[in-house]
Amino acid sequence: MTDTSNLHSQIVGWAKILLPLCALALLSTLFLFARTPAQPTDIDLEEVARIAREQRVSAPEFSGVTDDGAVVVISAKSARPDSTEPDTVSVDDVFLRMDNTDGSFVQVTAPLGEIEGRKRIAQFLGLARLETSTGYRMETNGLIADLNTGVMESLGLLEIRAPFGELTAGNVTFTVASDELGQQMLFTNGVRLLYNPQTP
Repeated sequence: MTDTSNLHSQIVGWAKILLPLCALALLSTLFLFARTPAQPTDIDLEEVARIAREQRVSAPEFSGVTDDGAVVVISAKSARPDSTEPDTVSVDDVFLRMDNTDGSFVQVTAPLGEIEGRKRIAQFLGLARLETSTGYRMETNGLIADLNTGVMESLGLLEIRAPFGELTAGNVTFTVASDELGQQMLFTNGVRLLYNPQTP
């Protein structure tokens, strides 16, 4: 009877040691096999599918030279072909820079735009902002640029901050600067000027 009790006590003692160790081993194995290879969670598959459907290109850049030698570079966040006009590309977050032969430049930004390849015309839609190297800053509801001639024209009312003051107008036309003539700006349709004299 005593031998049976001792055997039982020994079995219970070993069980207290072995069972927790087995449980720990099983738990470790469970976590080991539960792990899966790292998934590319940073890639949005729906976004990839949408890009494929829209034939969208990320970070496109277009460049060219005007008839007067100014270098024009247009970049955007994305571009996609127009479904109805095969020669037209729609762009988002568009940026244009035109470097004139006399060293001056013009920069234009807009949330949306369209580039007509055959006509070489770029439209900047929404709130377009234009800045020149001579200190002019303009905001207007859209611009159109002829990439052959470099002429830009506003599509609506505009506000301009100039080195000499502030002005508003219904329309403005920019021409490309050359070695003989600087950049010219023609304001029309209700021009109002607030002149701020420069203090010496």
